[in-house]
Amino acid sequence: MSAQGKQKRLTTASIRSMKGGERIVCLTAYTTPIARLLDPHCDLLLVGDSVGMVLYGMDTTVGVTLDMMIAHGRAVMRGTSHACVIVDLPFGSYQESKEQAFRNAVRIMQDTGCDGIKLEGGEEMAETIAFLTSRGVPVFGHVGLMPQLVNTAGGFRSLGHSEQEAGKIRRDAAAVADAGAFAIVVEGTVEPLARELSASLSVPTIGIGASPACDGQVLVSDDMLGLFNDFKPRFVKRFAELSPLVSQAVESYADEVRAGRFPGPEHTFQVRK
Repeated sequence: MSAQGKQKRLTTASIRSMKGGERIVCLTAYTTPIARLLDPHCDLLLVGDSVGMVLYGMDTTVGVTLDMMIAHGRAVMRGTSHACVIVDLPFGSYQESKEQAFRNAVRIMQDTGCDGIKLEGGEEMAETIAFLTSRGVPVFGHVGLMPQLVNTAGGFRSLGHSEQEAGKIRRDAAAVADAGAFAIVVEGTVEPLARELSASLSVPTIGIGASPACDGQVLVSDDMLGLFNDFKPRFVKRFAELSPLVSQAVESYADEVRAGRFPGPEHTFQVRK
């Protein structure tokens, strides 16, 4: 394929330029086969630390490591050519100092070839975000409900119900945008507040459990596809119910193996004559 005809991958600048325009489509991806299926339809693919809960059966994202994120980031990059790919910095890999955050962000970008990193935090992370962006690391921000802080936040719950909570989220979002983030996830935030943030911020907001007024939406792919059934958050819409299909397929396979119907002659190799 010629250089002119080769499809260009969306960049973080492309995503930022979509503020106020066509809605940004974002999903999580953790593996090459799924990334290949999602890539033609998505603007942004997030290699989220939700991988710990979805693929590894963890109760929270806290146990996810940098090496895990790099391995899954590489896998997703192998399966994409169109979507902008962002990889989460996992818990403990960036909070100690801005220098630690820079080292680990650079390692992720160099080892995976991804387009940028995502980190959670508001005012307390603004200096780190500015440090990263001024040194060539695109940052995807994350405010509102922050899963990495679940142990201090008292669990997973929606935020912004009180004026104190709403004020904190407003300050966090403004600080992250001012520090140079190209976009911000707004998670688990009451709808009027998420709508307000989307109108006031100069960078795109990507909602999850937030508002249809956000500049884009993200869901965990396994939730959206009906593959992850441990629980179903209020904000998830199942666009398919694949779990029963998988179960039925495995049941049919098991029945045919036990009955000796699989493999058939068409599935075996005969001696060439």
